[in-house]
Amino acid sequence: MKEFSHNRQEEVGQMFDDIAYRYDFLNHFLSFGIDRLWRRKAVKTLPKQFDSPAIIDIATGTGDLAIEAMSLEPCRISGLDISEKMLELAAGKIKKRGYSEKIELLKGSSESIPFSDRIFDIAMVAFGVRNFSDPLKGLSEMGRVLKKGGVIMVLEFSKPSLFMLKHLYVFYFLNVLPLIGRLFSGHRKAYRYLPESVLQFPEGDSFLELMRKAGFRELKKKPLSGGIATVYTGMK
Repeated sequence: MKEFSHNRQEEVGQMFDDIAYRYDFLNHFLSFGIDRLWRRKAVKTLPKQFDSPAIIDIATGTGDLAIEAMSLEPCRISGLDISEKMLELAAGKIKKRGYSEKIELLKGSSESIPFSDRIFDIAMVAFGVRNFSDPLKGLSEMGRVLKKGGVIMVLEFSKPSLFMLKHLYVFYFLNVLPLIGRLFSGHRKAYRYLPESVLQFPEGDSFLELMRKAGFRELKKKPLSGGIATVYTGMK
């Protein structure tokens, strides 16, 4: 992660621009398609108390989580990302599914969300917090745009608790994933950065503490697939 220490936001944005055309294919291929199931399960953790909720999806990428959240029958979803190329791909997928009137896409940063205070019922992010320049500030910004009683949901990679599974996971992330990612995308730095960012990022109770510092309460965590990913939720 040291390679992105200067102007990290711009560099990460450029990195995702560079790999955008292969991003969905590699995501599904490298996770054996389980990433789709994780997003579905993450959305199902969200409470049903909101009638036509207003939702913001931070680091929306190619729009998979926003599309999945249409099952909540929102009044609108605002998808934010720093990568122009990823947003272009998201727009195509959203149009194909007929969701263009419900899902809007904007280029912007998690550390400076371009919306007023307290206007969303749900704020969510999948596999994006570890790419924030300042995770605490990004989470705090998500809290700022949430209404009182609003819900935050974070889906992020974590490390399995079972000894053998954990060692297989780390080996795969550090050796197999970068090799396959580089072969298919031609981007050596990106597929070295991605596994390193996962392994260095706080998880479990450490991440819940970060959410607490950002002003969230009623914090919960739900490991998925033996702890390979975790869903974190909280209330404003």
